[in-house]
Amino acid sequence: MQAIVCKEWGPPDSLELQELADLVPGPGQVVVDVRAAGVNFPDVLTVQGKYQVKPPLPFTPGNEFAGVVRALGEGVRGVKVGDSVIGFTQTGAFAQQALAPAASLMPMPPGMDFDTAAAITLTYGTSHQAVVDRGQLKAGETMLVLGAAGGVGLAAIEIGKALGARVIAAASSPEKLEVCRAHGADVLIDYTKEDLREALKAATEGKGPDVIYDPVGGPYSEPALRSIAYRGRHLVIGFAAGDIPKLPWNLMLLKSASVVGVFWGDFARREPQKNLAAMREMLGWMAEGKLKPLVSKRYALGETAQALNDMAARKVTGKVVIVP
Repeated sequence: MQAIVCKEWGPPDSLELQELADLVPGPGQVVVDVRAAGVNFPDVLTVQGKYQVKPPLPFTPGNEFAGVVRALGEGVRGVKVGDSVIGFTQTGAFAQQALAPAASLMPMPPGMDFDTAAAITLTYGTSHQAVVDRGQLKAGETMLVLGAAGGVGLAAIEIGKALGARVIAAASSPEKLEVCRAHGADVLIDYTKEDLREALKAATEGKGPDVIYDPVGGPYSEPALRSIAYRGRHLVIGFAAGDIPKLPWNLMLLKSASVVGVFWGDFARREPQKNLAAMREMLGWMAEGKLKPLVSKRYALGETAQALNDMAARKVTGKVVIVP
């Protein structure tokens, strides 16, 4: 089988496409023929050695996929060869075959295509944990989503609307904002052309957003936090802008606000039953048409470096997938 291999920490262009032996499942494991693998910003950081978790070298990057069960290890129950499944692993998704613990797999809902199935685990899992669990967003409240046209941003918009909240989307171009509008955003802010604080003041009649969903960091975090409502919650998702902001603590004091960290991967590992319940809730919302994952582009396995470079350059709208 073919797989992308990271032999040393570096830019995506240093990745290699290699021919490897077919995978063999161990006890409790399953081998899946990958039909699509989701691309995420943490993948960019992981191959550079900049992510919170550093897998041992060499390794195949990618951690979410959808495909068809190829082989079962000893003791596996509840899944059979030929089943269509959604999987999440630490590494190994950017390949024609992936190895995963049987317990980490979910059956694909009837009628769902592989591209969509590969695009929901991390982005929607992250956004559900952030908005519902950590942010405690309630119907009637207002949420600001920074970097709103990205995969996690669009997921956050849709989840916020499913909960009955008002959603303000901030992004870097009119084209991206139109995608946000199509996914349910109530208010649009182009923060490359508008003053973010003034726009938020106008959009909330001076009250500010109750929840700030922030996967961007950099220059946008502080003006957003300065605009937060009394008892607001600022959710720290990631730092797509590159810089980790240094926020003045007095801002939290003055508004009785909270800055709340969100690390979905660790949550899924520590609290698997809560994560599974969240996924079930979201699959129900998808069946109702409340969540509509956007897969904007497909890349061949040999184009993985380009997919990661596009992700790093923030050229991606919604999700993109690798199709081995």
